[in-house]
Amino acid sequence: MAALALHASVPQSQPFIPLPSFSLSKFTQSSDRRTLLFCAPPQLHHVRSEMSLCVGTHLIPHPNKALTGGEDAFFVSSYSGGVIAVADGVSGWAEENVDPSLFPREFLANASNLVGNDDEVNNDPQILLRKAHAATSATGSATVIIAMMERDGMLKIANVGDCGLKVIRKGQIIFSTSPQEHFFDCPYQLSSERVGQTFLDATVSNVELIEGDILVMGSDGLFDNVFDYEIVATATKYIDVGEAGTG
Repeated sequence: MAALALHASVPQSQPFIPLPSFSLSKFTQSSDRRTLLFCAPPQLHHVRSEMSLCVGTHLIPHPNKALTGGEDAFFVSSYSGGVIAVADGVSGWAEENVDPSLFPREFLANASNLVGNDDEVNNDPQILLRKAHAATSATGSATVIIAMMERDGMLKIANVGDCGLKVIRKGQIIFSTSPQEHFFDCPYQLSSERVGQTFLDATVSNVELIEGDILVMGSDGLFDNVFDYEIVATATKYIDVGEAGTG
């Protein structure tokens, strides 16, 4: 299960803690630029820009997959107002003797490399999906969500499958993405195979954020197992997103 928690704030920078399954972020002032790819245990960092997201992240693999680090991946970039993404490898590939973690990890590594280096993707998460997918050579498939925040607080989201994002404002969920599924337990997914979805199938959303908003992004492992009221209670309990990620 991968999750990102983000808290929106303007006046000061806050610590960034990767928790590959849950994260919080908030808008902060800063000048440093850093791009981070996470598929492993949490560390402490700072994500900074003129108006940015303070991010905490956590990855909690299924007990049966703990030794390999699980099948989820995520990355966080401080480009512009901040870029965050989660990809969940489709476990069915293990039946074909394919490591389900390879595709999402390479996909987000490609996405991370494109951000800030390709003008076409810098303000369009759907185009970032297209180019990262085209650059991925690993066999497999994944559900993917990418969100980009502009410096004015506009959040652009592109989502394929059942990873998700929720925006919490003053203790209430004001926005949630909707999962895309062909049928139960068969989500839309970007794949190495010709049969599958493309960036054109992504659900694209725009959300205008304000200071103090909390974003929670994660794979279905988070949202299928934790009720909304529990997410809200945990996210709003802490001022520091790093504490929320480990709470």
